[in-house]
Amino acid sequence: MEKDDPIALYNIGIYYRDGVWGYPQDYTKAIELWHRAGELGHAEAYTNIGYAYQYSEDKQDMKKAIHYYKLAAMGGEVIARHNLGVLSVRSGNTDGGVIHYMMAAGCGYSKSLKRVKELYSDGHATKDDYKDALLAYQSYLGIVKSKQRDEAAAFSEEYRCY
Repeated sequence: MEKDDPIALYNIGIYYRDGVWGYPQDYTKAIELWHRAGELGHAEAYTNIGYAYQYSEDKQDMKKAIHYYKLAAMGGEVIARHNLGVLSVRSGNTDGGVIHYMMAAGCGYSKSLKRVKELYSDGHATKDDYKDALLAYQSYLGIVKSKQRDEAAAFSEEYRCY
């Protein structure tokens, strides 16, 4: 942490958030550490900050949540991209939500593909939207599919990525 290792900062932020491994539960300290990790290029840290603002009991702030999800998504964080889709749809911007979901599906996030399918079934997305999301998802799977991944997935569900 003293050497500004973004992974260490991120992990210790989790320890503070959860109050584990001898760290007291301290959400303010967790967010401070995630800010630093994010500044050092750890996009997932921004996802955690966004999540904290989205679900905080006392400091809920959707504008800040969206801001941090955007930073994370620009850094390649697929869950943040999915969360932007969720928030877009909730705010009534279905088209924006579909775009975010399609991008996340193209990065292999099956929950986003499922959301596009649901939006299509409900009449809020087009057949082409669903087709494009499905093709992007399948393309991703074709890229990551390997014998080693299949063996790892057979060993443990934890290693399954498709």
